Amino acid sequence: MVRTRELRHTGAVVLLMLAVAVAYYAAARVGLTLQVVVEKAVVTPLWPPTGIAMAALIWFGLRIWPGIALGTLLVILAISPFRASVLGILAGNSLAPVCAYLMLRRVGFRAELDRLRDGVALVFLGAFAGMLISATVGAGVLVLDGQLAPESFWPVWSAWWAGDAMGVLVITPLLLVARNIRWPSEVRPARVVEAVLLAVGVATVTVLTTRSNLSLLFLVFPLLIWAALRFQLPGAAPCVLVVSVLAISAATDRAGPFDEHGLFAVMGTLQALNGSAALTGLLLSAIVTEQQAIRHKIEQACTELAEVVERLSPGGASPGWPPPEEAGG
Repeated sequence: MVRTRELRHTGAVVLLMLAVAVAYYAAARVGLTLQVVVEKAVVTPLWPPTGIAMAALIWFGLRIWPGIALGTLLVILAISPFRASVLGILAGNSLAPVCAYLMLRRVGFRAELDRLRDGVALVFLGAFAGMLISATVGAGVLVLDGQLAPESFWPVWSAWWAGDAMGVLVITPLLLVARNIRWPSEVRPARVVEAVLLAVGVATVTVLTTRSNLSLLFLVFPLLIWAALRFQLPGAAPCVLVVSVLAISAATDRAGPFDEHGLFAVMGTLQALNGSAALTGLLLSAIVTEQQAIRHKIEQACTELAEVVERLSPGGASPGWPPPEEAGG
């Protein structure tokens, strides 16, 4: 019986690894549709697999890291022939989310993202610090293998790091909130109408600002603030994804504010927009959620205190107060 349970557990873990690998590969195929070439290296402004890898580690722990490695290997082999450098890139892309997860676990990160400290940890440890590994190892391996000139290291490194970091900032919160979301027992029609108007507004304003020659990209931020204040992360995370995808599409088409600029200027503008949008939605949502939780605890404490005062006031004792053992001396 014990042996059977062990085999079932092992089989479940293997299936989980395979599922992570498939999700990683599928997300990579989607991400590659918006790829750009920097110094003969293929990079993406938003690399969804890093977000999937980070969310999977947060949910299931270190046991699923082989699934991340397998997914990375399948992606690499799908876009380039096998070379010795593949092993280095495989190691870097696998270690980056693992190290980021270990740092998050070290600081007590909670997947609910209901505290400001959790949002800050995901931004600075999960995205900014953790993805330094994949960018440094990946660009360094390409230089050592002769596929990349030494002077091209920093341009490729910066694009690689930004794409991986954006994957964590945009995709990971969306996946975490999708799993933890709790639907209300009663849906108010006014709330539904507001959510629909917000979604339509974000998509419309983003399309107009990213396709217009006027510098109006800042107009998306009031809508992101609206989403964070009214719907917290369940509303802000999808809005950030919409903004990022539409902005990347406009940048690859060299439309609107991305027209008539060099590649690095376009990438800089794009990543500044995407990064600011992700930070605004994630951190503001965490602040609002934390404040609401604190207010709820204060209200609950006040209610309990009022009940105690009512019981202790003259003539306010309930039939069950004080307890029998105290009443008998």
